Amino acid sequence: MNPRVIYTEQAPQPVGPYSQAIVATGQLVFVAGQIPLHPLTGELVGENNITHQTQQVMSNLSAILTAAGTSFAKVVKTTVYLKDLQDFAAMNEVYSHYFNAESAPARATVQVARLPKDVMVEIDCIAVI
Repeated sequence: MNPRVIYTEQAPQPVGPYSQAIVATGQLVFVAGQIPLHPLTGELVGENNITHQTQQVMSNLSAILTAAGTSFAKVVKTTVYLKDLQDFAAMNEVYSHYFNAESAPARATVQVARLPKDVMVEIDCIAVI
């Protein structure tokens, strides 16, 4: 089953590539938060560069989703953790290449005091298989 986007004018419009809500049925995969580590070396990618770090995080998520038998098209929820909300626009620019505004998953974005290995961004997701 493909996720179904919920939209109402009785709630604020999304301010980025995410939906107000998603309805989904079926088997779910819960992907742990991913940080910008290179999968082969374990080294940090894009030190002090939110664009490069977000690209690596999305690449890591893509690999895990593929291994689970699903894809970004079936992601129903993401949570974005940013070290600094000033990086929101740059993160959102990369994120928008993976999700279009019409079918993007529900999302929460929060600023946190600190992330593992002092990275700038961490993202987790839930997808339908």
